[in-house]
Amino acid sequence: MDDGPVYAERPAPAGLACLWTRTVSTPTVQRVVPDGCTDLMWTPAPGALFVAGPDTQAQLAQVAPGTLYGVRLPPGAFPSVFGVPAHAVRDLRVPLSELVPSARLESFSDMVAFCASRVVVDPVLSGTASLLRTVDVSAAAWEIGLSSRQLRRRCLDAFGYPPKVLQRVLRFDAAMRLAWSGLPFASVAVEAGYADQAHLAREVRALAGVPLGQLIRP
Repeated sequence: MDDGPVYAERPAPAGLACLWTRTVSTPTVQRVVPDGCTDLMWTPAPGALFVAGPDTQAQLAQVAPGTLYGVRLPPGAFPSVFGVPAHAVRDLRVPLSELVPSARLESFSDMVAFCASRVVVDPVLSGTASLLRTVDVSAAAWEIGLSSRQLRRRCLDAFGYPPKVLQRVLRFDAAMRLAWSGLPFASVAVEAGYADQAHLAREVRALAGVPLGQLIRP
């Protein structure tokens, strides 16, 4: 019988990225890698609600037996839901009560409703995330009509990263998805926008702490 973690996603209401659960039967250590998103998570026992801020590097999380429930926000949505800039919780896990003391959530459906009712993504910033997948930072700033300094400030507030770091994280996340699909690593590097496979390997080690082959191993 397989006692490994069981992770599942399902569609979320408009404005949210996805809903997810992770169930483990024995204590385990999970490697969480940067993806440009933030999550509200709930563990039924002891009923802890906490917010996972945007990560700049891999985090090793101790996961107790049971089911962890999560609501994933799209990039840029954090300030509207939690009332603070995303960079304030970068690389942190913070109790929801510290950010929104008035929140009274008692179930997964409460979590979903809470996030869905508050989420707002500035269309300019949503476009920024898309642009940074294909062009450099200065070109993205010019395209959306902001100075480099304005773009940096707005990216820090909305995404938790300066633009160049956001670009690295988005490219890494795209590479991960391609690698999980079974694409050869050389092709992953080309499709995700890396200079070559060696560049991909360096970036994966920098952001995830392990080689790509180890990272996607079942």
